[in-house]
Amino acid sequence: MSFKSRMSIFETYDRMRAGQRLPEKEWDQKITIQTATKLKEKYKLNFDRHKCVPDDEDQIDRLWQAGREMFLTMGYFNSDMCRVCKVTEDELDCMLDYAPRTLTLGEGRDQRQLAARRFDDPRPPLNQGGPTGCPMSEDVFVGVHEAYAREPLVDSIVDGVVNTIYGKDPKPSSPNEIAAVQVEAVGVREGMRRAGRPGMAY
Repeated sequence: MSFKSRMSIFETYDRMRAGQRLPEKEWDQKITIQTATKLKEKYKLNFDRHKCVPDDEDQIDRLWQAGREMFLTMGYFNSDMCRVCKVTEDELDCMLDYAPRTLTLGEGRDQRQLAARRFDDPRPPLNQGGPTGCPMSEDVFVGVHEAYAREPLVDSIVDGVVNTIYGKDPKPSSPNEIAAVQVEAVGVREGMRRAGRPGMAY
């Protein structure tokens, strides 16, 4: 029997609650590594260190099959609940059928289209610029993001994080963390506005 429709958020939550409980460290450092190693051998995947993107059609197909089997074998991990949710092959096929082929990022003249690309795709890839999670002081936060937004080759911003909020530590699960996220969101938008590109995605 084939899987006809996507799981609702409620069904996903219920299945996650019933999933195997597992320490995140074991998932990252044991299960993921062991599974990847076995599949690398099974599908005879050898990588050329001088090529960032493989261009051999046969190897690309084997990479896809290995990735598919890895996901079906492992499922996915919810780090908040420390549980694993498994999916069936039919469910995975449904996810792939529903997956968008393009994604619109940003708005106005700063809008860009993110599309699935092949290794030989003639379209240039999108360039995401930014400090990408790098901690930085509050006094330079806006200016750094403005500098990235002023670069014409940058299509969207991957922002950094403030290492203090009003001089205090943005400790996880604290009000300071929430304030830091708000300040970051406002700061990135202000940097893009100053650069004359307020519609950029980030």
